[in-house]
Order: sequence, then structure tokens, then C-alpha cells
Amino acid sequence: MRVRRTFTFEAAHSLPRHHGRCRGLHGHSYALTVVVEGEVEPDSGMVLDFDDLGVTVGRVVLDRLDHSCLNDLVENPTAENLAAWIWGQLRESLPGLVEVELAETRDCSVVYRGS
Repeated sequence: MRVRRTFTFEAAHSLPRHHGRCRGLHGHSYALTVVVEGEVEPDSGMVLDFDDLGVTVGRVVLDRLDHSCLNDLVENPTAENLAAWIWGQLRESLPGLVEVELAETRDCSVVYRGS
């Protein structure tokens, strides 16, 4: 069974290696979806409590990302690089992590499933 929860955060970044309009400093209202897979625990009837997932994602990544300049965390903070960075931050704290999806806009997102 897979448990999926979506979070939002606001952040700014510039893309120093990009030659288009996103090269300069700008911001996004990001949506981050985290997916964890596991067996349903018979007693609780859950793989993972949504609240516990929220606490972990908040503590490990959202507290660092929200209202920040992403270039302070990732040298070239493209959506692809950010998704991989988020995965790296979460993998130790979320057994069963299978996917992170990061959307910069409601039309544009990337999916990362580990290396």
C-alpha cells in the first residue's frame, strides 16, 4: 500500500546555469508530494499516520525550504536537483520512501524515485 501526502512551501531561487528567463532571482509556490510504501499494520490499519508523515517532512525539509532562497541549500536549484536533494534528506527518516514529486507550478513538476 502507498501513502501519499502533499505539502506546500514558498521559496525563491535563481538558476545560474540557465540561459532563459529563470536565470534571475524569482519565486514559486511549490507543491511537494511524498510517497511512502509499506504493509498495513493490523492494529492501526495504517501504513503510516498522515500526521507522523507531516511532522517528519516538516522537520527534515519544509522548515529549511519554506520562505528561503534555495540557492543557499543547493548550488543549482532546478526542480530536478531539488527533488533529488529532498529525497536525500528524507530517505533516512522515512523507511519505505518510494517517490517525491516537486511541482514549481500547477502545470510543471518532476518525479524522483531514488538513484
